[in-house]
Amino acid sequence: METIRRASDFIASRSGRRPAFAVVLGSGLSAIADRVEDALEIPTRDIPHFPLPSVAGHEGSLVLGRLHGTEAALLLGRVHLYEGFPLAQVVFPVRVFAALGVGTLILTNAAGAVAARLRVGDLMLLSDHLNLLGANPLAGPNLDGLGPRFPDMTEVYDPGLRAAARAAASRLGIGLAEGVYAAMQGPSYETPAEVRMLRGLGADAVGMSTVPEAIAARHAGMRVLAFSMISNLAAGLSDRPLSHEEVLATGAEAGKRLGRLIEEVAGGLCR
Repeated sequence: METIRRASDFIASRSGRRPAFAVVLGSGLSAIADRVEDALEIPTRDIPHFPLPSVAGHEGSLVLGRLHGTEAALLLGRVHLYEGFPLAQVVFPVRVFAALGVGTLILTNAAGAVAARLRVGDLMLLSDHLNLLGANPLAGPNLDGLGPRFPDMTEVYDPGLRAAARAAASRLGIGLAEGVYAAMQGPSYETPAEVRMLRGLGADAVGMSTVPEAIAARHAGMRVLAFSMISNLAAGLSDRPLSHEEVLATGAEAGKRLGRLIEEVAGGLCR
């Protein structure tokens, strides 16, 4: 809790802002930050105890400002379990957001399609998730200052926010699928057999992030909304090899649509 307070106090002293919501931007999705008005950018290397990303497409900065008239904090560059970070570090930024008074967390990620109905470039609203990381960020001593020992996860992804996202997508004419996201540790992509397993378990898309942050946010009492950008077809569903370059290239186009959608949702948060 002390390291969380130090980081949140530093951000508050640098910005003087009180963000109502925060956005964590996944691979190739940093263009959304260009929509922030009156922006202040803080390199995450300057924030005490903040983990530093090492993956291409994750810049490592915190942008504070107004998005569609609402005070927001956008994290450009998350860290992952596969980079060697313990889950307490992976979710550290989310817990700092909670200490700053953020009430709503919007998560984004690049994901592989498991369901046959999904295509590269689609946007998917998360309705639920499968935690297949083999670990949980709440394991170990409970941080009583953040939340309860046994938080309920019946509705991780807030029904009201999901309804608002669907309505916003309809107004903008943006296609929005909905489904279950499975989190695997990575960094290797899944095998065709693993993809068949995921489909049997009820997953629609698969990735290597988001679930720890969602769990930590719900533990801290935050409302959560999450989107996947379908960057590739999972192994065995395409004759092309999988690559991170494809993920980033898809993000350049689909990220623009996702940015418009998040901005529209943000406008509703202040009404």
